[in-house]
Amino acid sequence: MSREILLLVDALAREKNVNRDVVFGALEMALASATKKRFTEDVDVRVAVDRNTGDYEAFRRWKVVPDDTPEYNVAQMTSLEEAQEKKPDAKMDDILEEPIENVPFGRIGAQTAKQVILQRIRDAEREQILNDFLGRGDELVTGSVKRMERGSAIVESGRLEALLPRENMIPKENLRVGDRVRAWVANIDRGARGPQLVLSRTAPQFIMKLFELEVPEIEEKLLEIKSAARDPGVRAKIAVHTTDRRIDPIGTCVGMRGSRVQAVTQELAGERVDIVLWSADPAQFVIGALAPAEVSSILVDEEKHSMDVVVDEENLAIAIGRSGQNVRLASQLTGWTINLMNEEESTKKQTEESTRARELFIQRLDVDEEVANILIQEGFSTLEEIAYVPINEMLEIEAFDENTVNELRTRARNALLVQAIASEEQMEGVDQNLLKLEGMDTQLAAKLAEGGVKTRDDLADLAVDELSEMTGIEDERAKTLIMAARAHWFAPEGETQIKEAQ
Repeated sequence: MSREILLLVDALAREKNVNRDVVFGALEMALASATKKRFTEDVDVRVAVDRNTGDYEAFRRWKVVPDDTPEYNVAQMTSLEEAQEKKPDAKMDDILEEPIENVPFGRIGAQTAKQVILQRIRDAEREQILNDFLGRGDELVTGSVKRMERGSAIVESGRLEALLPRENMIPKENLRVGDRVRAWVANIDRGARGPQLVLSRTAPQFIMKLFELEVPEIEEKLLEIKSAARDPGVRAKIAVHTTDRRIDPIGTCVGMRGSRVQAVTQELAGERVDIVLWSADPAQFVIGALAPAEVSSILVDEEKHSMDVVVDEENLAIAIGRSGQNVRLASQLTGWTINLMNEEESTKKQTEESTRARELFIQRLDVDEEVANILIQEGFSTLEEIAYVPINEMLEIEAFDENTVNELRTRARNALLVQAIASEEQMEGVDQNLLKLEGMDTQLAAKLAEGGVKTRDDLADLAVDELSEMTGIEDERAKTLIMAARAHWFAPEGETQIKEAQ
């Protein structure tokens, strides 16, 4: 039988053009699987085949683990004490092996062994083809649809097969067997059926790669696509930038008579592409991203990473776009939350904010309305700004002399100190697990404590609108916090205890 094994290995290695070690490894797995069937328990078996003679040996294996290991499997595990009785120098995580009787090769049958080996070889071939592709650094796959599986397409490109899931196809796109298709490599799925490329035609990266193909200046590093946002099959925005003043970034991407952008549009089933000039100034970038709408004014809130963008009534519908598409894509492209409003809404919001700031300064700084109004006109809206802004900036205010500035800064710092002490007292009795929740901060926890919410369960019992009203945070953040607070209700008991102990 030893000679038969060597002949089988050599024949398969030549037939499938793979290394003999791959075939030997598959054969060892087949023999081990057959050996395990002799036992009623789920034992661990290793088979070693001599590469030169074809002789093989079988071993039963146990792993040395602590006695209190969860789901202790006596068929595959042993305690340190038992292991040291057989092998005095054994230690934790060692593998103990004991020779057992070989299963005759004839019992499993050459055909069964061959099937197992062929499957292993197919996996090895697929892995090799995949590694060759990844080694080239390609991010786009161009091929033909080999077959359709539950709405998803299997794309064949040479010897490479890749999966294009239905959800990663452009909506209303009707691919059929034999169609040529191009897609971006989204990820590698290493599932039970072996490694497989997963493609996407809807990802923003796909449109960026398509422009790289059409615009040589991008490959030459003279032009860069900074970001992209898409409503697949309908509309997209890309942000372009260059440091070479001789190049017009937008015109270069559009091409002569629109040839370059049209080539991309055709590949994307007619998806309309807006090309935006990227800017290091976030406000300028957002203004460009909202085109063709014209912006009247813009107010940046660094803390909330959002912008209040004011447009006139004529431009409001254009800025929003059909079903909010334009502002949504602009927000995705820039990474900023964009709040669109008209002049009336902007004036109302500014008036409300000024009123709140005026009341804050009058109460906490003990100043009159005139001083509070001067601070607001100079752009101050919080006690922190007055307390810690560079003193030179405050000395530039014509209405204030140096003594007034120093007094205002002292009062602001004292007010913040009183606020911190009150907040600390309020935080007494607040559960540490509440403070550890992702997205939680001290200021928010203090507001919750003021409303009687001091534990995770207290927070978990709230509705989204209740939390938003109590703290003033947006509904999306409120929803995320509540779900985080409820997570421990569904986690395994042991896992929950470990997290709480950390």
